[in-house]
Amino acid sequence: MKLLIIEDNRLLASSLKTYLNKSFAVQVTHTAADGLAQAETKSFDVIVLDLHLPDFGGLAVCTKLRAAGIDTPILILTGEKETNTKIQLLNAGADDFLTKPFQVDELLARLHVLLRRGGAQFPTSRMAYQGLTLDLITRTVEREDRYIDLRRKEFDILEYIMRNQGRVVTRKMIIDHVWENDAPNVSNTVDVHMKHLRDKIDKPFERSLIETVYGLGYILR
Repeated sequence: MKLLIIEDNRLLASSLKTYLNKSFAVQVTHTAADGLAQAETKSFDVIVLDLHLPDFGGLAVCTKLRAAGIDTPILILTGEKETNTKIQLLNAGADDFLTKPFQVDELLARLHVLLRRGGAQFPTSRMAYQGLTLDLITRTVEREDRYIDLRRKEFDILEYIMRNQGRVVTRKMIIDHVWENDAPNVSNTVDVHMKHLRDKIDKPFERSLIETVYGLGYILR
């Protein structure tokens, strides 16, 4: 899953990225303008947005995103406790807010709630398909009661493919949802990660779950 953080406090943004990198592919921007540009041109699963930014406020960012038809769940970080401010945020299209200071564990829990509310195909933190199970909280994978050790990118790719079971996912789709930033030669890297993932998920078992759709991408079926 891909997360956008729009936060001008660079120390806080860096700390959040370090912590949330365990569960998300995290991209960070420090201004409202940069955050809008990223949200309008790339696909994210959830956005963490600071209320007070150096160029213009998070409330305006939220309003602009909703006006542009972007329905990505938005969690606002705010130092304000006034009820009127919170009402304004909700009316502007924010899905949740968290008052500073906060515990990162609570932020992570709220993000998972937003993803469930957003109508994700898997409404809980645990996914299952044909004897293959994936736990988003502990980031563990099992198939037929056998533990499978995956590296971070392998786990993220598998999660994305499982969320799209029965649907072809292209290399570009995987890059957009798993890698934090576009980078040269990532497409080749996807192929390498997919080979390692399939060696672990499919090779030891009688039936393969991940199939290559030649010229297009991959599918779980």
